Amino acid sequence: MTSHQQTLTHFDASGQAHMVDVGKKSETHRIAIASGTISMLPATLALILQGSSKKGDVLGIARIAAIQASKKTSDLIPLCHPIALTHVTVSFDVNEAASSILCTVTTETYGKTGVEMEALTAVSAGLLTIYDMCKAADRGMMISDIRLIEKHGGKSGDWFSGR
Repeated sequence: MTSHQQTLTHFDASGQAHMVDVGKKSETHRIAIASGTISMLPATLALILQGSSKKGDVLGIARIAAIQASKKTSDLIPLCHPIALTHVTVSFDVNEAASSILCTVTTETYGKTGVEMEALTAVSAGLLTIYDMCKAADRGMMISDIRLIEKHGGKSGDWFSGR
């Protein structure tokens, strides 16, 4: 096993993948904030803002998709623990000049492991839902910059991206 693998918590001493044991960790209030962007043609953004997409309220449906995805993260990411989320918020900030939408998700729990993956999964699903609903008008939309912005709680404490 390489020295890089030894620092990855999802591998045991022999290099086999495993679910991290969180049984002895303390329960703390844990928060994660993630974001990502979808860029599109100005006409596509106009359709979204007018709510005249053939499929209806694009951002409202994307918000529900993001929340749903946050609750299903452990079904999608093999080594994630199932998390009892206590709160999820999803916001969309429209940048008309850049013809883009920023999706930001905050996830919270009181538990033994963090909620970073839930926030990142939610952002991904929200942006993918926008793509899915608008692809008939603009197949060239680009999803980018999905990342963790900050996290709070747990043994490692607070973390900020600094970007």
